[in-house]
Amino acid sequence: MDTKGDAEKIFIAGVRGVLPEKIITSHLKLDGPILKVNDHTFDTRNIENIYVIGAGKASAAMAHYAESILGDRIAGGHVVVKYGHSCKLRKIEVTEAGHPIPDSNGFLATRRILEIANQATERDLVLCLISGGGSALMADLPEGLIPEELYIVNNLLIRCGASINEINCIRKHLSAVKGGQLARAVWPATIVSLILSDVTGNPLDVIASGPTVPDESTFGETLEIIERYGLAKDLTVGIVKYLNEGREGLRAETPKPGDPVFSKTINILAGTNITALEASKGFAADLGYNASVIDSEKYGDVESVAASIIETARQYKNDDSISKPACLLFGGEPTLKVQGQGLGGRNQHLALLAAVRLAGESGITFLSAGTDGTDGPTDAAGAVADSETVKTAFSLKMDPEKYISEFDSYNFFRAAGGHIVTGPTFTNVMDLIVVLVV
Repeated sequence: MDTKGDAEKIFIAGVRGVLPEKIITSHLKLDGPILKVNDHTFDTRNIENIYVIGAGKASAAMAHYAESILGDRIAGGHVVVKYGHSCKLRKIEVTEAGHPIPDSNGFLATRRILEIANQATERDLVLCLISGGGSALMADLPEGLIPEELYIVNNLLIRCGASINEINCIRKHLSAVKGGQLARAVWPATIVSLILSDVTGNPLDVIASGPTVPDESTFGETLEIIERYGLAKDLTVGIVKYLNEGREGLRAETPKPGDPVFSKTINILAGTNITALEASKGFAADLGYNASVIDSEKYGDVESVAASIIETARQYKNDDSISKPACLLFGGEPTLKVQGQGLGGRNQHLALLAAVRLAGESGITFLSAGTDGTDGPTDAAGAVADSETVKTAFSLKMDPEKYISEFDSYNFFRAAGGHIVTGPTFTNVMDLIVVLVV
């Protein structure tokens, strides 16, 4: 029985369940002149212009299917995606930009998106396509700060172990587009956002830093987060000064719930991690596994997540009343505080931790991978491990603990085998963890 191969196929089935074609065509329909977006109906004869804007790893593919439905009704638009996640569009411009660290392309694309937003009038409809990665890709800074300061902030945030809620709280308050401010720029035009979630619990105000969603976070909270993770000493004077001025009321806050700029804003959660998990579950059942979705909101540090999932797998393995083979499915986004100089990502690190726990223990296969096809700054989506993984490493004179301490999971799996490589998937709903018990 090829459990490693099965685990990868089950993961791929989950990714296919949240591809943009399925997401867009199920939420966006055109019947003659009538445009339907979920339960919302628009008569295109009463709309002067339809613009399409967006940001995130899936936004170009989402825009492609929006074009296939709306065609020449689209007056123009602009989306920004991670390098390698673009596709050819007819009516909508695409910019590839840096992620997770913003770059100059991100700044250029964001300026173009804001130009479109600001030119929209009350007779226009703006379709906004949002997916994971949008926070870094929609790159902008308050006046008086320079891009290098944003690069420093983002690099510190993604390495300090902060949650995505905390990271995006700070991003919102160093931006004129995040935290509901894109909706403010679009108003008085109508804006409809289709949102693909990459955040545990699917809070709309956190996904891509909620550019079209009311924001309840404050400048004061940003400074509390900076203090909590000891970041102040590494931030520039300009960043700290700006945030302090915001706390003192000298800088405009993000728009809050009840602000009239949201009176013509519609936000629709179009796809989530649970959508992918259910697709994986159905495929696993077709392969003959007793499949269950155990937890769609797995978060916390990778050490505790690895321990928890392996313990659950052992319980299933040792319970004779549970039909085998079994497939246990988890979703979410564990956190990883990087301290070494190695190469990897949270999924590969999690799989390596699992490999050590499973050393010599047959009957359990563990796969963790990102639905976007990338894990950290690598070309792998994640990795798969079982009882033989560490044995293989030892035969190659590799010490798994050394690779763990150096946060070098990519080079571990490159040598020992087990990488999951998909290339860009053009979607993003956090991570999937597939555990097979036989």
